[in-house]
Amino acid sequence: MNFWKGANIRLRAIEPSDAETFYRWNLDTEAARNLEYIWPPTSLAQVRHWAEKESLKELDGDTYLWIMEDIAGTAVGSIRTHNCNHWSGTFMYGLFVAAEHQRMNHASDAVGIVLRYYFNELRYQKATVTVNAYNQASIALHERLGFIKEGTGRRMFYSDGEYHDVHWYGMTREEWDAREG
Repeated sequence: MNFWKGANIRLRAIEPSDAETFYRWNLDTEAARNLEYIWPPTSLAQVRHWAEKESLKELDGDTYLWIMEDIAGTAVGSIRTHNCNHWSGTFMYGLFVAAEHQRMNHASDAVGIVLRYYFNELRYQKATVTVNAYNQASIALHERLGFIKEGTGRRMFYSDGEYHDVHWYGMTREEWDAREG
């Protein structure tokens, strides 16, 4: 059994050869809006340099970047943990699934693997994710997974000439255990 393999995907480290995939993903304006903001165009050479550096990074605390790969071995997205606070046992994550691979349970599979790792292996006690209020797909995903909406930050995100609210969703270790049990 491979810990990093779910029903639909497996998580793996980034490789320099992923540069072309990230370059292609970076061209999706709507995906960029959902993640952060619309990035200025970057060259393939810049993305190759970034992917090379990412692939060689030493482990940095409990912050990781994984590629989501489907059963056929195609990169379908990524998930990155951040704001990992080992002392309080809390962490956050962000995820991306390429448009052509959405609604195939890749995101829920990846989140499940990450939660299992952080809760059962690293002793974290709570996961938090922020979701832009207009991102109905991500809201539905997290609510389906059992995350609890904990609050809304008004006008916390600017995109396409407008300010948008951001929702905070959380799941505790006990909530995860009850869901998995």
